[in-house]
Amino acid sequence: MALTDPLGDMLTRIRNGQQARKDSVVTPASKLRARVLDVLAREGYIRGYTEEALGKHPGLRIELKYFEGQPAIKHVARVSKPGRRVYSGSKELPIVRNGLGITIVSTPRGVLSDAEARDQNVGGEVLAEVF
Repeated sequence: MALTDPLGDMLTRIRNGQQARKDSVVTPASKLRARVLDVLAREGYIRGYTEEALGKHPGLRIELKYFEGQPAIKHVARVSKPGRRVYSGSKELPIVRNGLGITIVSTPRGVLSDAEARDQNVGGEVLAEVF
């Protein structure tokens, strides 16, 4: 069965893995998923990720992060969905929880957090929000 929203699937796997207190979760690999995981690792929401084989297809093992027994990610949600794409300029990027969270944005310069996109003065598709 084909996935209509692969990025949403990965975010759901992360959310479910943290609710179940897993050390890591596995998801099929893609360039977009890897770039989003780079942003999450840079911002300190996950410990990291590694590539591994899922049968004959490549996969990504995501190392989840906890702080004093609580998940580092309290909320993760997809903003731009296949049925309704959401775009934003650099000045209109949403601020999550008064700056305590991040917005992940796909820009012409790559996948960036909202702060990085503002610094580089670029906008793009708002992929997800995390806090």
